[in-house]
Amino acid sequence: MGLSLPYQVVVAVALAVVAVFTCVHLAMVFLHVAPSNTLTKRHGEAVSDWIYPEFEQNWKLFAPNPLQTNLSVEVRAELTPGADGGRRTTAWIDLTAQDIEAIRHNPMPSHSQQNQLRRAVDFLLNTHTDDNRPNGMRGTLSEQYMRRLTMLRLDALEGPAGGSLGPDVRRIQLRTVSRLVPAARWSTEKNRTTPSYRDFPWWTITQADRSAGSDASRTEAGR
Repeated sequence: MGLSLPYQVVVAVALAVVAVFTCVHLAMVFLHVAPSNTLTKRHGEAVSDWIYPEFEQNWKLFAPNPLQTNLSVEVRAELTPGADGGRRTTAWIDLTAQDIEAIRHNPMPSHSQQNQLRRAVDFLLNTHTDDNRPNGMRGTLSEQYMRRLTMLRLDALEGPAGGSLGPDVRRIQLRTVSRLVPAARWSTEKNRTTPSYRDFPWWTITQADRSAGSDASRTEAGR
């Protein structure tokens, strides 16, 4: 009550905004975790837009059977022919290892470093059949997203000529590498720790898959 009237109005408005935001957030979280109902069916898209990506929760750690497999994503690229006209293909590049290296010893890793690649691969795997064919429109979109994400990673790597690797890429091939987490030393459980691979077909890189920086570097090289 010691505040002047203008300050009282400011405080009251601020408290009202905080209260409204808190109520909306709690309602959105409740609808997100609640079983399917009339509201979630009608406003599911709005709820998802509010929750993802900032307020996402993953409760798999508390499941009866937590995830026991490490999944890595690797890529190799087919480059433009060299001076001798021969086909050039890179070795397998571990994209997951790049994220792990960026996260290690980083007290505040970014959301993209932790989840961007993982979510993209989940999207890809969940929208493809066992023979790696896209399952409808979402499967095609997942391939486009994965190609563009991969090209961003390749643009950051050094190519054979010393510049960016991205402009030389003509085709890419992805594969996932699954490795079971070894059992603890005191456990009697025995599991196979040899990696298993899932190879996707070669994808041709289009102009739409390349970043603006890659386009600029190619233009400068052409000059």
